Amino acid sequence: MGIADDGQGQRMYELVRELFPFCRSITGDGVRRTLESVGRHIPLEIKEVASGTPVLDWTVPNEWNIRDAWIKNRAGERVVDFRRSNLHVVSYSIPVHRWVPIDELREHLFSLPDRPELIPYRTSYYKESWGFCIPHSLLESLTDAEYEVCVDSTLETGYLTYGEYVVPGDTELEVLISSHVCHPSLCNDNLSGISAAVFLAQWLQSLPARRYTYRFLFIPVTIGSITWLAMNRDRVGRVRHGLVLTCVGDGAPFTYKKSRRGDVEIDRVVQHVLRHSEAAFRVQEFFPYGYDERQFCSPGFNLAVGCLMRSTHGTFPEYHTSADDLSFVRPEHLFESLARLVDVIEVLEGNRVYVNLKPEGEPQLGRRGLYDAIGGDSHAANRQLAMLWMLNMSDGKHTLLEIAEMAKVPFEEMRAIAELLEQHALIARADSLDEPNARLAMVRS
Repeated sequence: MGIADDGQGQRMYELVRELFPFCRSITGDGVRRTLESVGRHIPLEIKEVASGTPVLDWTVPNEWNIRDAWIKNRAGERVVDFRRSNLHVVSYSIPVHRWVPIDELREHLFSLPDRPELIPYRTSYYKESWGFCIPHSLLESLTDAEYEVCVDSTLETGYLTYGEYVVPGDTELEVLISSHVCHPSLCNDNLSGISAAVFLAQWLQSLPARRYTYRFLFIPVTIGSITWLAMNRDRVGRVRHGLVLTCVGDGAPFTYKKSRRGDVEIDRVVQHVLRHSEAAFRVQEFFPYGYDERQFCSPGFNLAVGCLMRSTHGTFPEYHTSADDLSFVRPEHLFESLARLVDVIEVLEGNRVYVNLKPEGEPQLGRRGLYDAIGGDSHAANRQLAMLWMLNMSDGKHTLLEIAEMAKVPFEEMRAIAELLEQHALIARADSLDEPNARLAMVRS
């Protein structure tokens, strides 16, 4: 079980490298180019929603595109050049081309005095303005009385674009995987999430059977999830579990932010996987800020969607700066994130309810060779106890994950025990029994 690297981490990194140059925003051709690249790896369905469309309490904004931008000094030299870094322009800057006095220009310049060599990332999505982001060391060197400023952009009626890919399963119950595609050349936030989602989708394609249907969303943050929710009210009820993926390419310990509901199956599954990964991790309670989990978990929908990260937004020095570049994310960290996601999916897929077929007293395990089947090494006693936990709690009420948690063993170990007991006709999956008992549900919500 699980997934072997065999170059996966490097391929994930190469996708990050491929997407890095594109100037993305919440709308526009940068998003389309990104989705076109993703579509060469998985068969995306591209959706476009027209500007002005009402979506919940919001409206789809006008589309923004940019061709070039610069600040020139009196000698005609580009002291700031969009072509060198797309972070230089405040996203959604309206077009401008004129000479600007230095005092006025400074009102449109953004820098980081405490990190003078870095370019910050700034946006102006819903307020018409223009601006440039520059290293503070450059800002301090601007001494001309005026500068020629050009932002060659358009802000006009168009579309909000997002991508969707569905991997069908045996049921219409869905697992939602979402990553945002609106940030420009920032690798951890969130080219790492896009790459992890793409390679998770590829892994799911390779499975011979899937219990759940998996829906992958590649959307601009906030307005994208709001738009998707508004356009998919009829299918939102199918979502049983979900994860938002972001900042999964650096070397920090994993952080899991719980869903608003706090103790749904996805919350328990992710924590179980991280706990048994033998690496440090953190768990955050839900709070109504961050990424698109706050839209999926808004009270009108209240979906079981958490957020998986490594470093968390706003807490690492590279966040929303030019330091979040190709040197900040590494193939081995990307692969480790993919491996944990695969572990999560394997638990979701295998988390069943079982019923003990010989519930009156403890069945005789020795004459069935079951003690021998689990080996005689130093861990045998623990596995024997886990087997007894499995038999005792297979009452049609407890999931396999709950029993694994009671026994304090990894899910995969308990799953192997369940399969062994099933082979010896001591337990059966509740959903395979003939008697129609509502409490023998496949998995309790």
